Amino acid sequence: MRAPGDLIAEIECGPSGPAVAAFFDLDRTLLAGFSAAAFIRDDVMAGRMGATELARTLLAAVRFQLGVLGFSGFIASTVARLRGRSEAEFEANAEHIFREHLAGEVYPESRALVRAHLRRGHTVAVVSSATRYQIEPLARDFGIPHVLCTGLEVCEGRFTGGVVQPTCYGEGKAAAARAFASAHGVGLGESYFYTDSEEDLPLLEIVGRPRPTNPSARLAEIATRRGWPVRRFRSRGTPGVLAIARTALAVGSLAPAFALGVPAAILGGSWRHAVNVVISTWGELGTALAGVDLHVIGEAHLWAERPAVFIFNHQSGIDMLLLCRLLRRDIVGVAKQEIRRNLIFGPAFALAGVVFIDRFDRERAVAALAPAVEALQQGLSIVLAPEGTRSATPRPGRFKKGAFHLAMAARVPIVPIVFRNALDALPKHAVIVRPTTVEVVVHPPIPTTNWTPAALDDEIAAIHQLYEETLDA
Repeated sequence: MRAPGDLIAEIECGPSGPAVAAFFDLDRTLLAGFSAAAFIRDDVMAGRMGATELARTLLAAVRFQLGVLGFSGFIASTVARLRGRSEAEFEANAEHIFREHLAGEVYPESRALVRAHLRRGHTVAVVSSATRYQIEPLARDFGIPHVLCTGLEVCEGRFTGGVVQPTCYGEGKAAAARAFASAHGVGLGESYFYTDSEEDLPLLEIVGRPRPTNPSARLAEIATRRGWPVRRFRSRGTPGVLAIARTALAVGSLAPAFALGVPAAILGGSWRHAVNVVISTWGELGTALAGVDLHVIGEAHLWAERPAVFIFNHQSGIDMLLLCRLLRRDIVGVAKQEIRRNLIFGPAFALAGVVFIDRFDRERAVAALAPAVEALQQGLSIVLAPEGTRSATPRPGRFKKGAFHLAMAARVPIVPIVFRNALDALPKHAVIVRPTTVEVVVHPPIPTTNWTPAALDDEIAAIHQLYEETLDA
């Protein structure tokens, strides 16, 4: 994986302002793989696409790849099946597909590139042969304001099965960029275009900064001949043997951590000594084996006031390991009931005193938090995610009130921990950890002694806004 600092150096040193555009292709450039595949898979699983339609779609894809069928014919044959479907329902389903299937395929390197261009005030757009339904959820998540794409015909809120001409492919993509540049005062000679495909040569040839990204073999050859710099991202897609081995070792390091903790409990006469040894050992050993480093801003705030309620934005399955590395001792976690059934982490978390709650039964969840209040009163700190579940994107979800009620009840401060990019290491639904540096911001403890139930919603909203601002910084 190429370091984001290397990737964005030329952007930060180059011209700024909206007259410079940064155009991004979608598939294999912003995303690993092909977005259309996720839509087809979702239709098949939901029973909206039968075997005959699937075979027809796959045949059209093969004919297109072989050059027997042009792009306009290919897209027309594949969208004909949408005839009569509600556009509003399709849009809502597209958002679901992005969050559940495509968000985890976003290249962290591409996200870093987009952010760098936005910071420089560049005009950023996705320009793709895909439809807006595939693109817009990602564009909103990235903060990309413009989308140039292939349009589908809609009449009275339903798809007709037709395609708007011209399509945004090949020369059509270059034409769309020219029209966009004219309308927005963009100088193409100063602009960037990131794409993986040689089919985008018409646009690559008219921008001043062509940037082949994860290029096909043909485009890589062309880039070499023309001296175009190539970017290759390996943080997504099929993991390598080393990443698989690192992940297995990181998970397996729980065993030696517990092996060290048991003698500590026997010699120290306290199970808490064992838990502290396990937490600190697993945090250090697990992150080192996984190849995950931490860059922490405000680390002193982790120790300024204890006990406390430490809250964090739940981005990744690796969050608990990161928290062990950060907090090191005298903490009690709060986790969803489902983790108790995990063959590895269920018993380990139970031995560590983790409080398990049922997210779908509010009364039981509130009752289950009683041991957490008791732990705070005994001088231990609590760690939990106020979202209650992992987010598929860097944006934090809605905060539930449990963490804040806990802090009020025990009269201890809230300490916000913000993970900026834990998703880079392990996105939602992934199982293999990718080596990276996770940026962490720890904010000063927030006193709760003067909080009142009547004002709790406002206090929570202010902390949620703090997370939003920190992630946008």
